[in-house]
Amino acid sequence: PWRWRCTPCRGGSGCPPAGQVRAAFLRFFQERHGHRRLPSAPVRPRGDPRLLFVNAGMNQFKPIFLGTVHPRSELAQHRRVVNSQKCVRAGGKHNDLEDVGRDTYHHTFFEMLGNWSFGDYFKEEACSMAWELLTEVYEIPKDRLYVTYFGGDSSLGLSTDEECRDVWLRLGVPASHVLPFPLKDNFWEMGDTGPCGPCTEIHYDHVGGGRNAAALVNQGSPDVVEIWNLVFMQYSREVEGNLLPLPQHHVDTGMGLERLVTILQNKRSNYDTDLFTPILDAIHKGCGGPRYQGLVGDADVGRVNMAYRVVADHVRTLCVCITDGIYPGLSGAELVLRRILRRAVRFCSEVLHAPPGLLASLVPTVVEVLGDAYPELTKNADQIMDIINENEVAFLSSLERGRRIIERTVQQMEPSTNFPAEVAWSLYGNLGFPLDLIDLMLEEKGISLDSAAFNELALEDAKRKAGGPQAGQLENGNTCLDVHSLAQLQNSNVPATDDSPKYAYKLGQHGQYEFSPCQATVLMLYRDQSLQKEVGAGQRCGVILDRTNFYAEQGGQACDQGYMIRLGQQDILFPVESVRLCGGYVIHEVTAVETLHAGDQVQLFVDEAQRLACMMNHTATHLLNFALRHVLGDNTEQRGSHVTAERLRFDFDTKGPVTVEQLQKVEQVVQDVIKRNEAVHMAEVPLTLARRVQGLRAVDEGYPDPVRIVSLGVPVETVLTRDSEAAMQTSVELCCGTHLLQTGAMEDLAIISERQLVKGISRVIAVTGGQAKQAREVGQCLAMEVDSVSLRMKQRTTSIPEMQTLSKEVGQLTKVVANTAMPQWQRKELQTILKALQRTANTAIKKLEVQQAEEKAQSLLEKHCNQPVIIDTVPADSLSILMKVVNQLCDKSPGSSVLLLSPQVSGEVLCACQVSKNCLPVFSAADWAVAVCTQMEGKAGGSPVVAKGSGNAKGMQRALTTALQFAQSKL
Repeated sequence: PWRWRCTPCRGGSGCPPAGQVRAAFLRFFQERHGHRRLPSAPVRPRGDPRLLFVNAGMNQFKPIFLGTVHPRSELAQHRRVVNSQKCVRAGGKHNDLEDVGRDTYHHTFFEMLGNWSFGDYFKEEACSMAWELLTEVYEIPKDRLYVTYFGGDSSLGLSTDEECRDVWLRLGVPASHVLPFPLKDNFWEMGDTGPCGPCTEIHYDHVGGGRNAAALVNQGSPDVVEIWNLVFMQYSREVEGNLLPLPQHHVDTGMGLERLVTILQNKRSNYDTDLFTPILDAIHKGCGGPRYQGLVGDADVGRVNMAYRVVADHVRTLCVCITDGIYPGLSGAELVLRRILRRAVRFCSEVLHAPPGLLASLVPTVVEVLGDAYPELTKNADQIMDIINENEVAFLSSLERGRRIIERTVQQMEPSTNFPAEVAWSLYGNLGFPLDLIDLMLEEKGISLDSAAFNELALEDAKRKAGGPQAGQLENGNTCLDVHSLAQLQNSNVPATDDSPKYAYKLGQHGQYEFSPCQATVLMLYRDQSLQKEVGAGQRCGVILDRTNFYAEQGGQACDQGYMIRLGQQDILFPVESVRLCGGYVIHEVTAVETLHAGDQVQLFVDEAQRLACMMNHTATHLLNFALRHVLGDNTEQRGSHVTAERLRFDFDTKGPVTVEQLQKVEQVVQDVIKRNEAVHMAEVPLTLARRVQGLRAVDEGYPDPVRIVSLGVPVETVLTRDSEAAMQTSVELCCGTHLLQTGAMEDLAIISERQLVKGISRVIAVTGGQAKQAREVGQCLAMEVDSVSLRMKQRTTSIPEMQTLSKEVGQLTKVVANTAMPQWQRKELQTILKALQRTANTAIKKLEVQQAEEKAQSLLEKHCNQPVIIDTVPADSLSILMKVVNQLCDKSPGSSVLLLSPQVSGEVLCACQVSKNCLPVFSAADWAVAVCTQMEGKAGGSPVVAKGSGNAKGMQRALTTALQFAQSKL
């Protein structure tokens, strides 16, 4: 019974709403074909630094395709899966940002409907299901559908995908509607290397009417569009470029919901569907201008319709990204989102002439459209609006300034020239203008940017910032198994590494940690992307053992280091430099001091000090997470962490900078638990049971089943008890890391840094144990130094040199406080005090200078009695004071032109002068100072009224003579 059919009434009011179209897809595969329905992954990629955003439904399944999925994880159990994935294509390889608004079908955010098979069904079933859904459930006329298949590539030795072609013909698709296409159209690749394979695409003809539109397929015609891509992953592209068959075949399909809804609602534009019309109506209501008419190109006078499309698209993207923890910022995905927001703000302000706040006012409408499918949007609506409003206010002032800069520059340009790259770079770097926004504003004026010069400036800036290769960005080839080696290990029944001995440690009689020894057998060696039975001396390789007590880097904790020895060869150490987990196998990176063989018996020795430091910092991370939630509120969510032996890093949601008081409270909460020396309870439990724990943050598919629970102070059995609220009162987390057995060993925790990474996300760095104690000691010492300066400042010295010395001391202390490891709350306190002291010192110096200048000016006035030219020498501690003396003297004697020299202990002579306004323009102060300082082999400069300079004391007498002669010649 097809109770959930769409039964669309084409062109009428009975057209299916987008929500029903989405639900029909998911139910078809779930109920009719036994697929497991999964929620959309967040658009922030997890564990893939090369991606800015999740841009396809398959992203979350990459470990399966690559063969690196942990065999005990929930992800590894999937065979048939269906979902609707939130996707963003802006920045990186797939970037639709600059096209959005210009046409009626590009988007930065879209929904990808997809079904997957992981080693289950293949071409026959995939094509059959797709055809059934489109023609029987959605009732799309068969004569409007065309399918393409891979036509082969002789250069790669790939033949035509006749299997796929024959499947379509058997399904009843006419031969005239089954079309072959080459590699660029019908062969899909994940990247330069990795899984790939032929694909078959389904295209739809909007016109229909019995015509044959085969000639328009893949020709960029708006009348014939691709709606569904079915990828058959059956090869792996190697580094050398050759293709090898994959051990398992997979199916990966993707269909854009927006385009499908356009067809089913009988529209020609995505923006005319109910996914967008409520948002477009809200924009019209908010700006009060003309309604959206769907115009493009020259017909869209004033780009009003383009603005509607840009704002509608971008606000959807902003809502989804902010909900998933990506906030407008200064790098990576955060920078791209900032550009999207600023592009939307610019169209709101300058094209739609909307009042500030329009963009944020659209959020409830977006939530209404998408909230049922993605309930997380509903929960975060207020936060989304706050972030959009704050960023809009910040950009509107920059936008106005930038617009004026562009206007002025264009007016000064010669006709038929490019806009100067330096100005564009300044807009980009200093005002945060996205490059495409600069291009758009120039395009509206019929001007082009000098792109080559701009790119050169960008390249220079990148080189300057780089300062060498980034550590850890390149994966080591000896510790990351390729998909074929993984398959070979599994096919050879090589067991996954038993790494449970990494948890084999206990507290000794005197409270010290004792790590159990571990003996293992070398099962296989890995070098140059191939499994080997033997590796020669001096070569680096990956060592796969049957068991290990080494911790492989995962869960944010750095890997163990140490060494292994071969049994019977106690004097030959094989240093273990890094440890990685790959598809259930733990790979130890080793430089072979002597030849290593599969079958060798080895003894493993972990660097216990490093391990213990990591354990201390990992337990501290859990405690810090609990303390932050306790102090800042339950909405404080972890966004990332990294634990090393030296320190811990923790990123979390926050509405603003953490205050001094909050930092102190967080540290106090942690220290209280340390003092109580709480037991750390750890146990493996089934994933389904773990999901019962109240207050536990979201359990995703990254955890194997059973999962390890770490609970501070409360036994795991207690937190697992149904309806137990014990987990709300302490730290309870899913974690595969290694931890202390009691919190007392931590001794202390000090947060030594807290800053906002981007709007809404803060990062803290903390140290524990001896480092924390040292940080506190340093903080106390610096606090005493600041107190000392403050006390001396209050004594109100009347000596300018003494006050300048104090000012320099404050400046030096400010630098030390900013760059020294010390408690962050104390750093903030001291920085506030030092800032006030610097202001006090500057004010005191200015007052003393004015006072001293008045006294000297009065003395000179009495000596020279309002003469038209006053030339003299006077003691002064600085050029600033000397200039003030000249100013005071001229104020007291308005008709006088004054030049004063001041010899310094260093042998330098300072010069300052001012010319009476009565003597202008014949007499110039700048010329006077230059003439005088030239006699002292020095330099000078200024204006016709005031000037200053310096020179050498040897020429001072000549300079005084020249000063008088020059003045007499001008008067």
